[in-house]
Amino acid sequence: MSAVTMVTLEVSGQTLWLLPQRAVFLPESDTLVVADAHVGATEESLSVLSELVRRLEATRIIFLGDLLHAARAQPAAMAAVLRWREQHALLELTLVRSRLEARVVEPPVVLDIQAFDEPLMHRGLALCHRPQPVEGAFVLAGHMHPCVSIGGRAHDWHRLPCYWFSPRMGVLPAFGTFTGMQAIRPGKGERIFASAADRVFELLPRQESRPSR
Repeated sequence: MSAVTMVTLEVSGQTLWLLPQRAVFLPESDTLVVADAHVGATEESLSVLSELVRRLEATRIIFLGDLLHAARAQPAAMAAVLRWREQHALLELTLVRSRLEARVVEPPVVLDIQAFDEPLMHRGLALCHRPQPVEGAFVLAGHMHPCVSIGGRAHDWHRLPCYWFSPRMGVLPAFGTFTGMQAIRPGKGERIFASAADRVFELLPRQESRPSR
């Protein structure tokens, strides 16, 4: 993709593009993986999805849990989601559900979304909503909404959503913008990739520390 800087990783024989838009693209299968989308909260998230589908020529989106926000309760929000779906009628949509959620909101039938319990196996990857080990597979998950604090030149600190990778698991940042974020501290052997407006970049250990109190 032009005009943005992404990070490319190789895991379990699959290529992952970590995008600044807080989503992962799998070029071998033309699949966009999105965690905690909360579509319906704003129409901006739908516009970003449309742009990603267009630029990447994606044929499938896999949502890792928490797909709908207020769309079921607010007619205007649901109408926007329905319009978006009509514009992408040929796009295959898949939802990965968590078996541990107290209340799972099923997508309306009219949206034509296939729903599966986690883990959903995809070319050696185990796609989940909640981070969890899956034997023999590399896990991609959401749910945690990870972020890190970055220090600026003026000794100010900014929170940025991030991708959090360990040797057997990758946790995606929340795609939705009204989800809140959870600060994390990476352990030994883990890698952090912060997501800014137009780029994804790996953080060195010294950049991942938070200011003392």
